[in-house]
Amino acid sequence: MASAGFKQEMPPEGGYSPFNVKRVPARTLLSGESPQSHKKSNGAVCTYAFASSAKRFHWCSMLYVGWRSIFPILISRRYLKQLKKNFEEEKRVMKNVPGWKVGTYYGEPLYKTMSPNYHVDPPMEEYYAHTDPK
Repeated sequence: MASAGFKQEMPPEGGYSPFNVKRVPARTLLSGESPQSHKKSNGAVCTYAFASSAKRFHWCSMLYVGWRSIFPILISRRYLKQLKKNFEEEKRVMKNVPGWKVGTYYGEPLYKTMSPNYHVDPPMEEYYAHTDPK
């Protein structure tokens, strides 16, 4: 059942042009000496980068050791500064209460079994009660 308007595609008259199947050699981008010079320059750059990173690591480790040694001192100073602020705030708030002595409960020590020179850290709620939120 062939229809009248159907035309099958055929190769062009005279055939297709021949395919180029010959081997095409690869183009050389670098000469024989060029890769060696690239290796040497890359080695020099990497050696310099390694040496500078070793210096930087040594410098950073020295800074870290210094920071690590001074950090506890800074924290303790900040802690004592906040304790002093709390002490002053308690003194200011309770100045009109008769018989109130700062650091005690109406003149009675908070911890009766401990010597007066022994320091007891305040609870966190009491410590942060008067801190600046910044």
